[in-house]
Amino acid sequence: MASTASPTATSASVTTAAADAAAVADAVDAVSVDAAEPAAVAPVAATAARPGPGASTAFSDAVLEWYATHARDLPWRHPEASPWAVLVSEIMLQQTPVNRVLPAWQAWLDRWPAPSALAAEPAGEAVRMWGRLGYPRRALRLHQAAVAITEEHHGLVPDDLEHLLRLPGVGTYTARAVAAFAFRQRHAVIDVNVRRLVGRAVNGRDDQRTAVSRRDLELVESLLPHDAESAAQASAAFMELGALVCVARTPRCEACPLRWECAWRRAGSPAAADTGRRTQSYAGTDRQVRGKLLAVLRESPVPVPQDVLDTVWDEPVQRGRALHGLLDDGLVVAVAPGVYALPGEQVWPGVHSPSGG
Repeated sequence: MASTASPTATSASVTTAAADAAAVADAVDAVSVDAAEPAAVAPVAATAARPGPGASTAFSDAVLEWYATHARDLPWRHPEASPWAVLVSEIMLQQTPVNRVLPAWQAWLDRWPAPSALAAEPAGEAVRMWGRLGYPRRALRLHQAAVAITEEHHGLVPDDLEHLLRLPGVGTYTARAVAAFAFRQRHAVIDVNVRRLVGRAVNGRDDQRTAVSRRDLELVESLLPHDAESAAQASAAFMELGALVCVARTPRCEACPLRWECAWRRAGSPAAADTGRRTQSYAGTDRQVRGKLLAVLRESPVPVPQDVLDTVWDEPVQRGRALHGLLDDGLVVAVAPGVYALPGEQVWPGVHSPSGG
């Protein structure tokens, strides 16, 4: 796995790999793929050029050698981690740092070590267990996926990419990540870290796009080793290098195994194009109000009346908008007029849910 070539030799071979991989990308029409929702990828054109065997592995060899000594020891990477554990980690890691996910992931697996265990409980328990990880709709998606796995796949996470894509809340990125990391298959897996790394090292630009195209998938796939196990390891290595070294604001180029041939460095490290996206502050937003409302419901063993929820935020219009958003997303249910609970939870004696339960 480790490369013993000199920096000069490695530079020449990886440069060739980058050029050939870029040619592959140019030969394929782009088809937008939303990583947040299930989506199909159009077939790759049969005439697309592919790099030769030596060039196609030079990039991954350099990154794998670095990964062998610098990879973080994360529990979902351990050989004994189940496909369910990998799926849970991938959902939790979306837009959430590793240090926040680690304790939540362990607590989740301690309580629900298999999809069937989660499927047997109300969806509201998943929302409660999610705590303050943020973006709590992910908890509902995990519960929905657990139900589908239990009912349609005999309680086992499917190992086929097509079936993974059919699970509720599992999109192109998550399906490919689970197929690669849980089942050791050869798939291009592209998160923001991989996009940034490949965009800089191969294409010479700081790529800030969020959608993943068929061209992107073909390019990253062309950089993977040919055997499935090494390709799965390389997919993890690409992510790790992007997360730890080729970071967004202050990349640690001197520590990068690709520093000798990085097209972005050779181009003078040009700044990313302005995508028009701006980071929204959290304080005072509807998202903050939603979090406060959910916190009250998570901490209450019984449904909560409106007057209790009214105490969490002074501005009634924004508070009402946030509550309606939670109801629309299925994170909260009205069990009676002016009385709210997490989905699937028991109601007070004498209070009937809208479904008549």
